Amino acid sequence: MSAGSGAPGAQVGGGVGPDAALVVIDMQDVFAVPPNPWASPDYPRALAGTRRLLPEFVGRTVLTRYVAPAVPDGAWRAYFDQWPFALVPDDDPLYEITDLADVVAGGAPVVTRTTFGKWGPELAAATRDAGTLVLAGVATDCCVVSTALAAADAGRRVLVVDDACAGSTPENHERALEIMRLYAPLIEVTTADEVLAATPN
Repeated sequence: MSAGSGAPGAQVGGGVGPDAALVVIDMQDVFAVPPNPWASPDYPRALAGTRRLLPEFVGRTVLTRYVAPAVPDGAWRAYFDQWPFALVPDDDPLYEITDLADVVAGGAPVVTRTTFGKWGPELAAATRDAGTLVLAGVATDCCVVSTALAAADAGRRVLVVDDACAGSTPENHERALEIMRLYAPLIEVTTADEVLAATPN
């Protein structure tokens, strides 16, 4: 097991190769717009960080989208008993990618799943089996960490961009980053500045 050496501000190890893919996780109205119970207070920070990264990943950006299952099963039944507001069809405005609609319109693929973690065959195909995944989005302590751990388990190098992510609270954001640092060197916690500096021009 790792000793968790990935510290904030550490230089991106090995640079960011030209085949790396940017995965923007669940930047949807449900996580952005108060008074939705899931809205992240730091969503604007994550959006600004993501916008900084996009120009370096033209043609190599994938967006993901969380939607509720049509019929919750198993533990999801109790979950949606707690959060009934979110149990709406997948075409409901709640689940729209509004702030990055221009990226979708520009042809970036969108992977939609009813699970917190977005890693799977669809995301692997959409990222063209990139060896390095640069993760941005929300929520750090839910969908980002679930995606990062599964992708790392699948052998992908994962860079989680601190200032392009947002948690359900600032404290939960930091807790999730600490968990992911335990997986170094499979997962590296970095910043937008460090990723941009390590990306070939």
